[in-house]
Amino acid sequence: MSVSKQEMLLKIEKKRSELAKIVQHTGLNSDPALQGSQELDHLLNQYNKLYEQHLHTMNYSKKMFQQ
Repeated sequence: MSVSKQEMLLKIEKKRSELAKIVQHTGLNSDPALQGSQELDHLLNQYNKLYEQHLHTMNYSKKMFQQ
């Protein structure tokens, strides 16, 4: 099951919001803040991978049509 770009962006924004609340209540270096930060990093890495694959596919398609 593939996640759409829009779904990934929504997940990222939700995690950012959660992390901001956690930091506000527990501090930047708290265990929950560090865990939330790692989860956000994971989502951002997934998004970047998805975006890179999309660009690669578009570039490949573009080259095919130019031939």
